[in-house]
Amino acid sequence: MVSVVHALPTKGEDREVFGLAARGLNDEARLKLLDAWNWVSGIYGERKLGTGEPVLPHAQAMAVILAGLDLDLDTRIAALLFNIDDTVPDFNNVATQRYGAAVAELVTGLERLAPLRLVVRNEQESMVQQTEVLRKMMLAMVADIRVVLLRLASRTQTLRWLVDHETPLREESVVPPASAAGLSRHPGGPSQSCPTGVSFGQGGPAADLFARESLDVFAPLANRLGIWQFKWELEDLSLRLLEPATYKRIAKMLDERRIEREQFIANVIERVKRELKVAGIDAEVIGRPKHIYSIWNKMRTKQLDFEQVYDVRALRIIVGKVADCYAALGIIHQLWSPIEGEFDDYIAQPKSNDYRSLHTAVVAEDGRSMEVQIRTREMDKHAELGVAAHWRYKEANVPTIADSSYDNKIALLRQLLTWRDEVTDSAAWVEQFKRAALDDTIYVLTPQGRVVDLPHGATPIDFAYRLHTDLGHRCRGARVNGQMWPLNRPLANGQTVEISAVREGGPSRDWLNPAQGYLATPGARRKVRQWFSAQESAATLVQGRAFIARELQREGQTQINLDELAGKLGFRNVDAMFAAAGHGELGPRQIQLAVRAEAPVPEPAADVITKRSRAGDSQVLLVGVDKLMTQLGRCCKPAPPDAILGFVTRGRGVSIHRNECVNFRHLAKQHPERVIAAEWGKASEGVYAIDLQIEAHDRQGLLRDISELLSREKINVTAVKTLSSKDGTARMNFTVEMNGIAVLKRVLGLLRKVPGVYSAQRV
Repeated sequence: MVSVVHALPTKGEDREVFGLAARGLNDEARLKLLDAWNWVSGIYGERKLGTGEPVLPHAQAMAVILAGLDLDLDTRIAALLFNIDDTVPDFNNVATQRYGAAVAELVTGLERLAPLRLVVRNEQESMVQQTEVLRKMMLAMVADIRVVLLRLASRTQTLRWLVDHETPLREESVVPPASAAGLSRHPGGPSQSCPTGVSFGQGGPAADLFARESLDVFAPLANRLGIWQFKWELEDLSLRLLEPATYKRIAKMLDERRIEREQFIANVIERVKRELKVAGIDAEVIGRPKHIYSIWNKMRTKQLDFEQVYDVRALRIIVGKVADCYAALGIIHQLWSPIEGEFDDYIAQPKSNDYRSLHTAVVAEDGRSMEVQIRTREMDKHAELGVAAHWRYKEANVPTIADSSYDNKIALLRQLLTWRDEVTDSAAWVEQFKRAALDDTIYVLTPQGRVVDLPHGATPIDFAYRLHTDLGHRCRGARVNGQMWPLNRPLANGQTVEISAVREGGPSRDWLNPAQGYLATPGARRKVRQWFSAQESAATLVQGRAFIARELQREGQTQINLDELAGKLGFRNVDAMFAAAGHGELGPRQIQLAVRAEAPVPEPAADVITKRSRAGDSQVLLVGVDKLMTQLGRCCKPAPPDAILGFVTRGRGVSIHRNECVNFRHLAKQHPERVIAAEWGKASEGVYAIDLQIEAHDRQGLLRDISELLSREKINVTAVKTLSSKDGTARMNFTVEMNGIAVLKRVLGLLRKVPGVYSAQRV
C-alpha cells in the first residue's frame, strides 16, 4: 500500500488543510480522500463560483467543515466533488467507478438543492410562511440527510469568503449614539427599534442576498437539525454582512471588556469548581461563549441595552445526575444573588421539545449580571447534538405552518444525526432516513419562485386551483421545467410549473372523472363542481325567465309585477319562479291562471291505472269518501309508499298527488276546501309510472348500457328523452313502470354504478 505520508500534498499550506479534512480517517480512507483531492485540483484549476470565490478552496473548505462534524469519507469526497459534475463527461458513471454510487448520489442530491433560492418579494403573503415551506421542501427533496449537511457547509464557506472579501466599512455608515431613535430592520422581518442606535448597512447585492437567505432559510434549518456549529456561524456571518455597523459596535463593546470578562469567567470557574468539590459534586464548569447575533437579537426583541443582556457573561455547569443539578443551583444562589424573574426549571417542566436544563441569572460581585445553565451530561448531549427540538422555543415568536406529522419526521432526522456513529451499515442508515422522507407532500415552484405545497399525486390543475380559483377554471395546459406536461400527470418535488390559460372559459366535466386522474385534491374537485352547479343554475334561470316573459307577452301582461306573480304561484321569490319554469315545473296554464284571477283553476291531467289492478279493489283509500274514482297525477307520478293527498276535480274524481308536488301545492293554496286525505289501499301492489333523471359523461354506448341494465332488472321503459350539452354531459329522462319505491332504490343504486354516470334520481 502507498504510504499516506509520501502521497500528501507538497505545499505546506495544502498539507495542513488536507490534514484537517482527513482527521479521524484511517490510512486507507485518507488515501481515497487524497485521490479525490488531487483529482479535483487538476479539474477545477482557476475556476470561480458566481460570488468570485475560487472553486477549489471552496471545495476543500467544505471537506474541512464536514470533518469537524466527524462525517464519513463519502460525505467528505462529495464535498470535494460538489462542482465537478458539469465539467466531467458522464459524471455519474465516472464518480461511481472511482468512489462508489453513494458519492455520486450525494453530489447529484446537492445539485438538486442548488437552484432553490428564497425569492424576496413585497407581497401580502407572509415571507415567514414562504421560508418555512422552503425549509420543508429542502428536506423533502433529498434522499440522504448528508446532502443537507453538504449544502449547509457550502453556504457557511460562502459567507466566510464574502466576509473576508467585504468592502471596508465606511465611517459614515456608523450612526452616532445620539441617533438612538433610529430603526434597525431585521432581514426578512418587521422594523423594530434597536437600542444600539445603529441602522442596517447595505453591502453588495450578492452578499446581501446570500446573507439574507442564510438568516431566513439555512440558519433556521441548521437550528432545527441541531447542528449548532452551522447555526451560530451562519447567523454571525450574515449579521456582519447585512448590518456591519451593528456587528462592529457589539464586537467593540465585547472586545473592550474581553480581558476583563475572560479573567472574571476564569475566576468564577475556579470558585464554582472549588465549591462543588467541597459539596462532593463531580462537575465540568465552562464559560459559555455568547455569539454576536444572539446578543443583538436579544437586545432587539427585548428592547435591552448591552449592559442588560444577562448572558454576555455566561457559565455552564455539567454534572452527572439530576439531583446534582439542583444541588449546584443551591450553591450558585448561595454565592451570588439571583435576579428575580430570571429562573427557569426546564427539568421539572421540560419544554414540549424535551429540552431540559436549569437556567438562572445572578448578580456578581461587580454588580453586573451573569447567566448560568446547569444540566446533566445526558441533557447536554441531547441539546448540543440536536436531538432536542431546540428550535421550537427559540422560534416561538415566529409563526410556522409546520404540522405534528412534520415535527415527528424532523425528530427522526435529528435522531439519525445522533445515531450516525452507532450505525455501521450505511444501507441501514439510509433506510432509516427513508422512513422520515416527507413523501406525503410535494413542493413545487411558480415561475416567479414562489413555493407551493400540494398533496402527493397532485396535478397541474390542482396547482392552478391552489394559486387562484379563476386560473384553475381557465387552465388549458402546463409546462413543467420548460417542457409540455399532461394535465393529468402527477407533479414531483422541486419542479417549476407554468400554467397556460385561456381568457375565458371553464373546467371540463372530464376533470371530475376519477378514472382520468385530472384532480387529486378535494378542494379543486369542489371548485369544479361549484362552477358547473353555478352554470346550470344560471342557464336554468335564463330559460325560465324567457319562458315566463313569452307567456306574459301572450297574455298582454308584460308590465305585471313579477314579485306579486311569484307570490300568487306560491314561490318565495322571482328567482325561485324562474328556476321552476326552467325545470319545467311551471306550465303555461298555471301562469295564465295566476294572471287571470277570475278564471277557474285547471285540473292537472292524470293517468288512470286500472289494467294491472285487481278487480273490485281500490288502489287508494279516501278518508270519509267511498267508491270515488281516483286518478294518479301525471305531474308527480306517486307510487307506494309515497305520502299522498287527494284533490277533488270537476267531473274526473279525485286526483292523487305526492305531498311535495309543486302543482298540488299551488292548487291547494287556491282551493284548500277541495283537498282530501288519502292513503294507499290493499291493492297498491300494482305497477306505477315513475320518472327517472340521469346525468352522465356523454360517451358511446351509454344509452345502451343503461337500457341493458333496466332490461335485466325487468323494468318496462315507456318513454325516453335525452339531451347532450356542449360540455360533454348527457341528461336523460326515463319513464319506467315499477312495483313501488323499494324496487326504485335498488335500481337507482345500480344505475349510479354504470361507468360515467354522475347521478341517478327520481323526479
